[in-house]
Amino acid sequence: MMELYGLSSPNVMKVRIILEELDVPYNHTYIDIFAGAQYTEEFGKLNPNRKVPVLVDPDGPGGPITIIESGAILIYLAQKYDRFLPKSPTDYYGTIQWLMFQMASVGPMFGQTNHFLRTAPAGNDYSRDRYVTESKRIFDVLDERLSESEFLGCNEYSIADIATYPWARYYEPNNIDISKLKNLQRWLDQIGQRPVVANVVAYWPALRAVDDHKKETADVKHIDKLYGRGQFSRA
Repeated sequence: MMELYGLSSPNVMKVRIILEELDVPYNHTYIDIFAGAQYTEEFGKLNPNRKVPVLVDPDGPGGPITIIESGAILIYLAQKYDRFLPKSPTDYYGTIQWLMFQMASVGPMFGQTNHFLRTAPAGNDYSRDRYVTESKRIFDVLDERLSESEFLGCNEYSIADIATYPWARYYEPNNIDISKLKNLQRWLDQIGQRPVVANVVAYWPALRAVDDHKKETADVKHIDKLYGRGQFSRA
């Protein structure tokens, strides 16, 4: 059985969505990043970058395989099970390029927006405003793309949609108004109505509550190390 290491982040959600869309049995191992579980020697052997998600497939090509980076995991699973990655070259590369857009732009920018709105100390107005502005621009890009295509990668549901949806659905907490982005709204509704996606979204608050509690009760040194601040700052 596959082993997924993670918590309740959007990058972990995307992997759980594709695993459940594929109906692949898997076990989820919780990694308490608020207690420094990612810095153990055991986890470091799985991912030297000390991040989640990590997927371990005991039945990989030629034997067990460990895959890090959520985008790489999506590509691996799509290719292994021959779903959610189109065959035609045009649609294939369309899907890959919008998957890369999520990995390079959507995730990093939305993540920084969330950090500076909720975690960073007061006095970071420039950083906060920069990331909020960039996040709004990215939503505009998504809306424009979805004005010409039913889904992000092409006109069929793909790993580009699976990757982007968990991030895009958090527009309200990140102070993003999408009321004028009708194409994006249509797409969010369409993806959210998929039975598997709806099921994952339904059980996600319980996972998020675990993370919130662990963060609130964590040793401040672990939080400082997680965010690279205080004695762990390298600036």
